[in-house]
Amino acid sequence: MPVRRSTALPRASRSITIVMTIDGLPVTVTRKPIKNMYLRVARGTGEVTVSAPLRMRDGQIAEFVRSRQNWIAQQIARAQTRTLDGGCDSHCGDGASGVGGGQGEGTEEPHFLGWTDERKQQAAHMINAALPGLLAKWGPVIGRTPTHISLRIMSSRWGSCTPKTGRIRLNLQLGLMDPKFLESVLVHEMTHLWNTRGHGPEFQQRMDMYQPNWRQLKRELNRQPIL
Repeated sequence: MPVRRSTALPRASRSITIVMTIDGLPVTVTRKPIKNMYLRVARGTGEVTVSAPLRMRDGQIAEFVRSRQNWIAQQIARAQTRTLDGGCDSHCGDGASGVGGGQGEGTEEPHFLGWTDERKQQAAHMINAALPGLLAKWGPVIGRTPTHISLRIMSSRWGSCTPKTGRIRLNLQLGLMDPKFLESVLVHEMTHLWNTRGHGPEFQQRMDMYQPNWRQLKRELNRQPIL
């Protein structure tokens, strides 16, 4: 379904507000210097608003909203019911999805869960448990293996590689996601161990040979917001 957006409307320094139409639903989106994305439905009016990081792509925002369609529909229906019943008093807040949540009972649906020590340990455990098998599988296929793999919380990428030293860094968030994304990122970074000079023809030829569906996996991964 199409996503349409209106003309950008600056609200304040380093924040921009636009209106996107996502599958026929108008959504007010404010980009600002924050790390997480929040979704709210106003209880009084049913207006849908999203607060997103400055560099968050339209496609990621649309995917986020679509993933909450049922919840949004419930909140809008409640707003309409309140309007028919005479409106909302001053104690009513907004339904919210995201860190910080909304006011009101039963309206929170967290999307981003902050990096607690428990979640860090969980993510690291999942990745470390999967790596031996993945390296054993892909090392012979790619013909290169990393000298060291480290896990980090990254804000703008899923992985990185230094071919000269053979070191690979993986985003810790991969341990909380579908295992296919960890495998895809690892294959991507291991391919860089051939020192392919970026993502040019040689890199793409190798990826086509190792993992023919790598482009589709990359598109799916790029639709996932980074914590």
